[in-house]
Amino acid sequence: MREDHPVDTAPEADVLAFPDSAERRLRVALRKLEQALAEQRVAVAEFRAQLAALSSVVGDLGDSAAGLQTTLSAAAEETLRAQAEAARLQATAEAMICQHG
Repeated sequence: MREDHPVDTAPEADVLAFPDSAERRLRVALRKLEQALAEQRVAVAEFRAQLAALSSVVGDLGDSAAGLQTTLSAAAEETLRAQAEAARLQATAEAMICQHG
């Protein structure tokens, strides 16, 4: 090197961008597709888990509804028996009133 021309040691500020090749764009697109598919697999797994939980809750609700129906049915039968007994007692009371009156 000659002393009368100093060497420029500063790096160039201009960076040339390489044109996007079709192959590079395809690789990027495939990576993004793989990432999207992985996210979709996670979302589908979560959706299936939520469906299973919902199915369990609906099953429990069905069991509760069946239990309630049984209880209401028994209460209705008991109400009919009590009503019949009340009518019998009323008839007995009226008959006693008529005999003594």
